[in-house]
Amino acid sequence: MSDAVITVILTQVATIMEQQIRRQVRLVSGVGKEVKKLKSAFESIKAVLVDAEKRQVKEESVKVWLEKLKDVSYDTEDVLSQWITANLKAEIEGPGSHSSPTKKVCSLVTLPCLGCNRVSLRRDIALKIKDINERLDVIATEKDRYKFNVIMGSPDRPKTTSFIVVPDVQGRDIDKNTLVSELLSSSHQEQGLNVVSIVGMGGIGKTTLAQVVYNCSAVIEHFERRMWVCVSEPFDEVRIAKAILEDVEGSAPYLFELETITRKIRNHVQGKKFLLVLDDVWTDDFRKWEQLLNSLSTGAAGSAILVTTRNERVAKVMGSRYNLPLGQLSGDDSWSLFKRIAFFERKAEDCAELEGVGRKISDKCKGLPLTLKTIGSLMRFKNSSKDWHDVLSSEFWELEEAEGLFPPLMLSYYDLPSTMKRCFSFCAIFPKDHVIEVNNLIRLWMAQGYLSSTEMVEMEAIGQEYLQNLAMRSFFQDLQKDKDDKRILSVKMHDMVHDFAQYLTKNECCVIEVNNDLERKMELSHKRARHVTLIRSEDARFPNIPNVEKFFTFWVQSFHDSPPIVSQLDRVEPELLRRLARVRALDLSRNRIGELPKEIGNLISLKYLNLSHNPFWELPANLCDLYNLQTLKLSACDHLRKLPRHIGKLINLRHLEIDRTDSLKTLPKGIGNLKSLHTLSKFIIVRGNDRGGATCGLEDLNNLNNLRGCLRIEGLGHAANADEAKTADLQNKNHLSELQMDFSPAVQTGSQHEVIEALHLNENLQSLQISSYRGTTFPSWFMTLTNLQKLFLQDCQNCTYLPPLGRLPSLLTLHLEGMNTVKFLGLEFLGLDVNDNDTMNGEGGPASSSEAKTAFPKLKKLKISKMQSWEVWNVISNEREISDENFKLMPRLRCLKVSDCTKLKALPPLLLQKSPLGKLRIHNCPLLHQLYKRKTGDEWNKISHIAKVRIS
Repeated sequence: MSDAVITVILTQVATIMEQQIRRQVRLVSGVGKEVKKLKSAFESIKAVLVDAEKRQVKEESVKVWLEKLKDVSYDTEDVLSQWITANLKAEIEGPGSHSSPTKKVCSLVTLPCLGCNRVSLRRDIALKIKDINERLDVIATEKDRYKFNVIMGSPDRPKTTSFIVVPDVQGRDIDKNTLVSELLSSSHQEQGLNVVSIVGMGGIGKTTLAQVVYNCSAVIEHFERRMWVCVSEPFDEVRIAKAILEDVEGSAPYLFELETITRKIRNHVQGKKFLLVLDDVWTDDFRKWEQLLNSLSTGAAGSAILVTTRNERVAKVMGSRYNLPLGQLSGDDSWSLFKRIAFFERKAEDCAELEGVGRKISDKCKGLPLTLKTIGSLMRFKNSSKDWHDVLSSEFWELEEAEGLFPPLMLSYYDLPSTMKRCFSFCAIFPKDHVIEVNNLIRLWMAQGYLSSTEMVEMEAIGQEYLQNLAMRSFFQDLQKDKDDKRILSVKMHDMVHDFAQYLTKNECCVIEVNNDLERKMELSHKRARHVTLIRSEDARFPNIPNVEKFFTFWVQSFHDSPPIVSQLDRVEPELLRRLARVRALDLSRNRIGELPKEIGNLISLKYLNLSHNPFWELPANLCDLYNLQTLKLSACDHLRKLPRHIGKLINLRHLEIDRTDSLKTLPKGIGNLKSLHTLSKFIIVRGNDRGGATCGLEDLNNLNNLRGCLRIEGLGHAANADEAKTADLQNKNHLSELQMDFSPAVQTGSQHEVIEALHLNENLQSLQISSYRGTTFPSWFMTLTNLQKLFLQDCQNCTYLPPLGRLPSLLTLHLEGMNTVKFLGLEFLGLDVNDNDTMNGEGGPASSSEAKTAFPKLKKLKISKMQSWEVWNVISNEREISDENFKLMPRLRCLKVSDCTKLKALPPLLLQKSPLGKLRIHNCPLLHQLYKRKTGDEWNKISHIAKVRIS
């Protein structure tokens, strides 16, 4: 972490010097010299940090020296951050005055957090930097005593390799079969709950084995209901009971009393044969389990609980009838797992050269799957025989921390570039077993200054690259990816990896439960804490926290998930916000905060603010003084009625999340000035007469050309004319991947057609939804969307005919809903010329013979619903039938769903017979129901070959 902070400091110094040169401002007498001295001192210290951080593992005095360095580094970063913010404030507010640049800098004394007069701000900075230099002199003198080696760190942009699919389980076939046999055994049918336990040390593969058993086909068929709950520490009976109930019901229950929750569990499992996995159990106090286990006793005979634990006493307390002691992998299985990862995509001759040393490294992993995966992932990035021998002979293997798992993690950690080290160790702020949302993590990294953009690559992209590399090195697990399997959406950390991250940052990052002894606990153990997560139970009030003055990150995690009651709303004390002067990232989401104090505007270093899932109605006006703010999250603040009027002052804002805010009906005009915005959940247009010059119109989208991801435009029915629509400049929104266009409220159809025609969309768009459009025809630019993969047309009531969507070359999913005037789908819909049956190319002319034979070439899923007038679906010409040689219809279609189309007479036989349909769903379509009724319908033979058919 020291290297991380120093890197930030040197970047800040460069930023300050650049600002002074650009704005032609002279530094205060003597400050320039002190800044140069500061820069030189940190550069000399940075050169020995690689050696110092390695030696601290065994040398306590070096660890103490590094702690001193971290303290002075954080203080330095804080002073420089204030300086940069002061310059930024001058640039934003300066044009309002007619002062010279020098006078603008002097006027920075108005910064609320500094409380200075005009002269004292610059003097204050000079004195602070001088004091820091004096402290650095002492640290530098001590540095020389240790005779550190100057070691250059590894490059900051490591080679990225492809992901390897690691087998779910290696060498555990006998263990798997034993567990399945025990869970399904008929001998336990009349003996109440059958509890089976997997017992073993951390990293041995208990959870992985339990997952394999849980998803085994024999287990799935045997049990009517399966549930999985991660127990972990801290133990909370209510949370665990709610997790079981949520797994059963599919949503989190609004309940707080254990008795109420367990009663509902009893009702759900009564008479049903179920399997419940309790993963990672630590608590061996039976009294805490008794009520929960009793609630499960109503299940049918043969119901089972599978427990994973490190402690055999836990298994005994849980009443386990069979314990499987999970041992280390054999030498052959260890080598098989290791080489599968380490030799992935490596040439055969290189594998042969490295096999000897590789087997020795594999033996050092002592049969632990997590160790084998971690070291195997490390060796993928090592190419020379020397590199492999260096790992084999590393002194880290001699460490005796944490059941032998720290040595491989140390090896992998110190092989990371400094930029990734700080990103990984920061993750100690998350509770164990927490599902980490990747976008959120990257924005937290940004808030700490861990990601530096370049002209070619932005911070978010660099964060994604770091995340991918950390995942490939096995620092993360349980990766959830998007549908294209390209971007990682969420990750988790193995318990042992989390312990390692906490070991690295034990004086800086901490996760604390709220209890009556909170204040004393923090004062004794966390005096140096910089990144703090506070976990409060549902009945705990918002706590009074000591030592917050040094916090850089503060997350108050609450488990509130029920609708807020006015009498139970929480309050954030203004004094707490006054003391959080240094905080860069503040997360107060899900804390039932009814009102946010105006003191929030004093947190000038704040870059990340999460207020989601809180019931306040509005935000303080001086929130707009947070000039450094990059991320503002207001998701699911469903009482929020408006945003602060001067939000346009937040020129560094990159992510504004306002989804699920149904009470928010307008946006302030200043939104259009936020040129750095990457994320804007929705853009709301109001009627021109209602704007009063203070709220957004469609034209205010003009400058927001950095928007990415999904944008929803609401109120397009208020758009005045085509000129206003053109000004929005949607054609140049190159980075948008998903757009939702809502044309409510209804206006004249002619006006809406002119508006949609002028809203020419960018061809890079991948997903489009058009709702409540009242025009009679669709825009001519539809066929230019050659990269469109998903299209949803909803409640476009006046469109009698659909555009030739079959020509869209990339379309994967099509959903048509509520197109109530459409009576006929035919060749035009497929993109064929009615006159000569030639397939048309993307420009509207006949395609070549090699291309001409496919309509909807990539479509995989088609859903058509609520088409009340739709009668005929025809893919055959009036003049002659299209033969197989000339035409292919939806050759990749896998799923077809038709619902609430009461007049539809039949499905196209050609589609049913020639497309590779695997799933057909027909719901509330009476004519189709009779026609395709299982075994007795006249056309049942046309669909009987489809694997999954559901007609209801």
